[in-house]
Amino acid sequence: MDYTSLITLCSFAFLAGFVDAIIGGGGLIQTPATLFTLPQYPVPTLLGTTKIPSLSGSLMGAFQYSRRVAVVGRFIGPMLGLAFGASWLGSLVLTRVPNGFMKPLALVILIAVFIYTLTKKDFGQIPQRVVTARQQQIRMALMGIVVGFYDGFFGPGTGSFLVLGFIALVGFDFLRASAHAKLVNASTNLASVLFFVNKGTIIYAVALPMAVANLTGAFLGARLAILKGNQFIRVFFLLVIAATIVRFAWDMVG
Repeated sequence: MDYTSLITLCSFAFLAGFVDAIIGGGGLIQTPATLFTLPQYPVPTLLGTTKIPSLSGSLMGAFQYSRRVAVVGRFIGPMLGLAFGASWLGSLVLTRVPNGFMKPLALVILIAVFIYTLTKKDFGQIPQRVVTARQQQIRMALMGIVVGFYDGFFGPGTGSFLVLGFIALVGFDFLRASAHAKLVNASTNLASVLFFVNKGTIIYAVALPMAVANLTGAFLGARLAILKGNQFIRVFFLLVIAATIVRFAWDMVG
């Protein structure tokens, strides 16, 4: 491992942490950069390696948001547990079943999300509707299972799907949705890290410096999102969704 490659990876990890803390989508930056920079390593090894910086960034983002944004404490705990278990199961299934069919499905969903968010100007700007405590509990539990499994099985766009779910199903605004999404993302990333640690497919000499860079980016990204508020996060959300659509479409054409 030469220093130039490591510096390059840390730079991308910093940018990934910054973007991910605001609205999710950091994996779209960090994972391709790692695959392109270290082509001599097996893909599972590189995917496992990127999970540690992703976890560190998620934890930093979750910590920053939780200090300034009210969290639904009595429901987020069970959701984190369900997301953790579902993510572990998704990673296990990934080792046995190909996930190629996920990309076209995710692409269609993301295009619909982009169009809806772009045309509905007030989406996520204020709490959209009153959701009863029982509805919040059920919907957050289901989100934890579905999105947790998706993160372990496929991954890209998880943060954006979480934000979308918290806004559309639970009634949060963008800032509160981002705060809760980071908590759930930290749980799913932890499950993946433990899975890959158990498999022994992590390059720690790469993962640990990238983790510091990702954490630093997440600190700055979360602070900026909290400072700028919902409209700023909405713009970032649209940019990340657009980038994800382009990335998926490019991969499918290629």
